[in-house]
Amino acid sequence: MNKFSALVLITCGLAVLPALAAEGTIRFGLEALYPPFESKSPTGELQGFDIDLGNAVCQAAKAKCQWLDTSFDGLIPALQGRKFDAINSAMNVTEKRRQAIDFTDVIYRVPTKLIARADSGLTATPEALKGKNVGVLQGSIQESYANAHWASQGVHVVSYQDQNQVYMDLASGRLDSTLVLAPAGQSGFLAQPQGKGFAFVGEAVSDDSILGSGIAFGVRKGDDALKRQLNAAIAKVKAQGTIKILAHKYFGDIDVSAPQ
Repeated sequence: MNKFSALVLITCGLAVLPALAAEGTIRFGLEALYPPFESKSPTGELQGFDIDLGNAVCQAAKAKCQWLDTSFDGLIPALQGRKFDAINSAMNVTEKRRQAIDFTDVIYRVPTKLIARADSGLTATPEALKGKNVGVLQGSIQESYANAHWASQGVHVVSYQDQNQVYMDLASGRLDSTLVLAPAGQSGFLAQPQGKGFAFVGEAVSDDSILGSGIAFGVRKGDDALKRQLNAAIAKVKAQGTIKILAHKYFGDIDVSAPQ
């Protein structure tokens, strides 16, 4: 398991609900290196869609939020080790992950797409990517997808612990492309100066058995009371229209509606 890099406390809601978690607090684990879902401002404050979403859920549950920042591939072991209560880090629900942890109701869903130079002629197919270097985030469903569908077809799948390093190597030419959640690729790379000349290429990839049914909070198996409380708060936040408002703020016109 990787060491934790930082502990950030954020209060969101004044009332306390002891039934939800110890001392009325929800401790969320995340990796703050994946804008626009979660990242840190220049002053070190957490920001992004999942941060605002977590704050809204905490407020609906009349609880306080705590945030623990660690590497993405260490989130499930840390949850199992009771370092925090739930994962809130753009984690898709997959059958493989369900073997280790449980999930709340699906909150939102976003497409996974390939980024490459706009004039590269590449698409998200093994035929187009054969012999090419594709960067992916270690421990992500994009890594699982690329390894399952492309690695055996002559595509070089390169895993990184930091998505920002993927973008740096893509811009420098060490990589030919990267497979990412579309909003993260848009704000984290394409909208930045280093993303000039790059674009989403081809259609979104599809495989529900790997990419999952949508994004939810991960919870420990058997932690049914917390799961029920989180689901109730999620339902309230959805009913208030908060998900749509936050999605438009961070993702623009990208549809993140959760499957019904």
